Amino acid sequence: MLRGLFSHYKFGRRTNKFSNMMRKEFFCLSSLAVFQISVLTTAVSCTGTSGADQQEGCMRISFPEDMYKAALQHVELPDTNDFILDIRSSSGETIYSGFYGDSPESLPVPSGSYTVSVKSSDFSRPQFSRPLFGDEQCVVVPSGSVINVRLECRQVNSGIRLRISPDFLEAFPDGVLFVSSDDGRLMYGYNEDRIAYFNPGPVSVVLDDGKGEKTLLTRSLESQEILTIGIQVSDDMLQGEDGISISIDTTRIWTDEDYVIGKDESDKGGNVDDAMSVNQARGNIGAEDVWVCGYIVGGDLGRTSVSFTPPFSSDSNLAIAGRSSVSSRESCIAVSVPAGDIRDRLGLVEHPENVGRRVCVRGDIVEQYFGLVGIKNVTDCVLK
Repeated sequence: MLRGLFSHYKFGRRTNKFSNMMRKEFFCLSSLAVFQISVLTTAVSCTGTSGADQQEGCMRISFPEDMYKAALQHVELPDTNDFILDIRSSSGETIYSGFYGDSPESLPVPSGSYTVSVKSSDFSRPQFSRPLFGDEQCVVVPSGSVINVRLECRQVNSGIRLRISPDFLEAFPDGVLFVSSDDGRLMYGYNEDRIAYFNPGPVSVVLDDGKGEKTLLTRSLESQEILTIGIQVSDDMLQGEDGISISIDTTRIWTDEDYVIGKDESDKGGNVDDAMSVNQARGNIGAEDVWVCGYIVGGDLGRTSVSFTPPFSSDSNLAIAGRSSVSSRESCIAVSVPAGDIRDRLGLVEHPENVGRRVCVRGDIVEQYFGLVGIKNVTDCVLK
């Protein structure tokens, strides 16, 4: 587990990228006393110290599935396996940098303070139609304890969109509009309707009328803001006099539109598009004829064992988890695979390549199956 802990990680691109807009919940269990953190932790400073002479604690990272699903209603996002996770110590040392799906379930670290960030992609310069989702938090890992860090999935960059009046082209036939920040600029055509995304901070609207450039306005945008600006030409300008009219139309927070705090998760599972996660299935033991989605991570289940690597010897069961990199039995739920078409599609003896793929199964959630929470009486499946 400690192998390569304090070096930069390098990983290959995962195969389950953008094709299915998958949603996923990251969930970790521990037999130790767990200190639950749901933060921004305003009382924590990231200027503390951590060193090799200090005792170790353990860090586990999770995402709330509902926030990721709410974001998917607005934009296409990669599967959370392909989100970029970065963990740094208070001294700036990289503890982990790579895809979330490749990160260890439990990350032993010296006790101290750490900055944990995750993002849906790299974003350093202005781009059209490129919202960035993720979170950044500062946490303290006490000695001998397990910290669960609950990251949010929210828009962290900002956007601007121009609504240009038709008479603008009449007044400035050779004019060009730009939206600009210190990170770069984008030309905003008169017929453009896409949102231009920027890192939070000052963003300016600049007019080049063929004789020179003039900044029309500058606004300081916060993360999550989508600002629409109407630009039109005054009657005086159309008659040869100076005058440009600018109106601010609306600002909105994308992630607040469809996210409902306290949504009753017991209603989930009625269809494959609203399936329960592995974590939610554990909290709904006794539910019947419901859909549950997770990643196939192994098979050949026994009362105390799971095989996570091929070859496999049994097609009658498999283990699923909330992330494809899981390699601990405690993080899995067991699935009974009935004979027939479902076994023909899911059986790991004939299809070891299914390990790592996302699967949704429809069945009954039971308290015990091979010593784990399980899904039995499976009647349907969707392999993604």
